[in-house]
Amino acid sequence: MWAIGPSVSADRRRHLSVNVASKTRHMRELSYSPGRMKLSVIGTGYVGLVAAAAFAEHGNDVVCADIDETKIAALRAGEIPIYEPGLEQLVRRNSEAGRLRFTTDNAEAAAHGQVIFMAVGTPTASADGAPDLSFLFKAVKQVAANIRDYTVFVNKSTVPVGTAERVARIVGEQTSERFAVVSNPEFLKEGSAVDDFMKPDRVIIGTQDDEARDVMRRLYKSFFRTTERIMFMDARSAEITKYACNAYLATRVSFINDVANLCDAAGADVEHVRRGMGSDARIGNKFLFPGAGYGGSCFPKDTRALIRTAREYGLSMSLVASAERINEAQKLVLIRKLRRHLGADLSQCTVALWGLAFKPNTDDVREAPALVVAKALLEDGAKLRVTDPEAMANFRDSLRADTDQLTVCDDPYTAAEGADALLLMTEWRQYRNPDFERLRRIMRQPALFDGRNQWDRAQVEGLGFHYEGIGR
Repeated sequence: MWAIGPSVSADRRRHLSVNVASKTRHMRELSYSPGRMKLSVIGTGYVGLVAAAAFAEHGNDVVCADIDETKIAALRAGEIPIYEPGLEQLVRRNSEAGRLRFTTDNAEAAAHGQVIFMAVGTPTASADGAPDLSFLFKAVKQVAANIRDYTVFVNKSTVPVGTAERVARIVGEQTSERFAVVSNPEFLKEGSAVDDFMKPDRVIIGTQDDEARDVMRRLYKSFFRTTERIMFMDARSAEITKYACNAYLATRVSFINDVANLCDAAGADVEHVRRGMGSDARIGNKFLFPGAGYGGSCFPKDTRALIRTAREYGLSMSLVASAERINEAQKLVLIRKLRRHLGADLSQCTVALWGLAFKPNTDDVREAPALVVAKALLEDGAKLRVTDPEAMANFRDSLRADTDQLTVCDDPYTAAEGADALLLMTEWRQYRNPDFERLRRIMRQPALFDGRNQWDRAQVEGLGFHYEGIGR
């Protein structure tokens, strides 16, 4: 109950009493009313589009907004701006059913949603890892000025600790309507984002507002058929949880890469070491796969942001900082191996790259190891022949190399023709069992550099290849 003291005017007491009654009635409606909810998602990037389509698939009425008119026009026409398995079908099905609509008008989205998900990009703004929150805050300001009733604002973007409080201040400056701000970090893996959202292993909700808790529980209840794995906590803890999860997984990747480099030096095989470690129930085998380094939109950005946040509180996060340094060095591990084999002067060499995305089943090349390798090889004067099932357009845009040294090939064997070395950068399934006999015939020098430890060393060496993996 709210206490209304004698110093409050009669009009103000009546106003507060009405708000109390309204709030109580609204909570009952949200707790017990069945049927769809009206949701808005601000941002049609990777997170926003997956969230909007998944919520619509569960019967909700979803409006998805973005200021990019070209992107919205494409989405209305059924064109998906990103490659993510299953997403195109999900968007098309729910758009045709009328459960998912797209708009460039944030005011329209604001008026529609009982719950408004903020899925605006927060790119790294500086070398020290600080995220740029200006796009998020601008969108919040636009949306908040147009809400019409009690509204739950949900931070779905990855944001530093304290952002929910900053968003709440902005909303409060723009509206007199009641609202709550919730932190609901996403834990999607590119390449399996639809399954991750539809079958979450947990949903984290950061709020201490009982009404908002009730709304979010109702919203996510349909995603859990047997066990409800919704975890409630305060917003600051939820914000840190997102960064901490990615930083921990990134640290595991860097750790096994460090071990792999030791195996190379000591003459051991990291595949045996990895299996031996992974069989320990206290350790497990996930994210213990050595390779040419991690990339993407999450691990690099989130580790840097966590390090910066710690620095603001007088802490160093030295373990996470070391993981980041190891990863940046690991992206060049194949270049070091290549130079040892072909010589320091690569100006007369042709090198083929299989795989350009930072991981399979995505077209995302942000901070991909292949970008680092390609730039280093071009600087060395080598000729590059590259291929990828989905990421070639993004790779060209990110590499920004208008040069006759670079040839982009639709077919992996075309890329390998005349090559002095073939580097496997991304473990797409179609690269796992190539026709090695054909490769042996078309390459100028039969040298394989397996950046993901996908190929059987004994098999390819038996066919006459020079083979080098990571830690093998």
